[in-house]
Amino acid sequence: MVKVASVVIPAYNEETGIGPLLEKMQVNGLLDKFEVIVVDDGSTDRTAEIISGYPVKIVRHGVNKGYGASLKTGIRRSTCDKVMMLDSDGQHDPEYLDVIVSMLDEAEMVIGERNAESFQVGNRKGGKWLIRKTGEFLVDQPLPDFNSGLRGFKRELILNLLHIMPNGFSFSTTSTLAFLKEGYTIGTFPIYVSERIGRNSSVKFFKDGSKTMLLLFRIIMLFNPLKVFFPTSIVFALAGVVWAFLGYLVYFRIPNSSLLLVILGMFFFFFGLLADQIALLNRKKG
Repeated sequence: MVKVASVVIPAYNEETGIGPLLEKMQVNGLLDKFEVIVVDDGSTDRTAEIISGYPVKIVRHGVNKGYGASLKTGIRRSTCDKVMMLDSDGQHDPEYLDVIVSMLDEAEMVIGERNAESFQVGNRKGGKWLIRKTGEFLVDQPLPDFNSGLRGFKRELILNLLHIMPNGFSFSTTSTLAFLKEGYTIGTFPIYVSERIGRNSSVKFFKDGSKTMLLLFRIIMLFNPLKVFFPTSIVFALAGVVWAFLGYLVYFRIPNSSLLLVILGMFFFFFGLLADQIALLNRKKG
């Protein structure tokens, strides 16, 4: 039977959630319809044993490499033109996969956007809001559900961007920004997300949240570094001009520090131009 799309499921110590998920997919005929690739990311519980009981492709990491690394492994092993990612903790209804496949006929990326009734960890809402607003400023447009774990891509396009994707939980965020900055069409549809099954999430607010914030700046440096350097150069140059004017009015001379501020502004501008050219070369890798 010809598979219509590939589904990559990263799993790390998900012995409680992975079984019910694969069972539901098997009952609904999704294991026959899709090429399902489960990446066991160095689990130390019964995750690998449970996965082996289902007709899916199994890829094992000898050590825990991270959520993003598992997705990259699965995407590289996929063989279909469309590839989707699905969490292994039972939060997403696998029947949404059919919607993603159909929407990928028109869009380069499809994201399942969590509705208002979806389960969310309360102490992460503030951090997610801050990340969203920062991302929207950097890409100059509203963001879809930037870190939703249910999404699909045209395989050829995501393969060409894997070299800039992180190995951690920021894979979803990075892929969203990368596709937006490259001008690809992103389709969205509403989904309901339930509470995860089994262990608590291994995402830590301060650790992984701060990494995501840094990643937002890194991704803009890759796709539009002048967004950062040009405003910075303007601020320093204007500060130097204002300080020179005030110094002349008060002390009847132009302070040396004002000249340094203007020169620093010029340096930031030319560094930005250089970074923009380097970013252009980096985007051609892959």
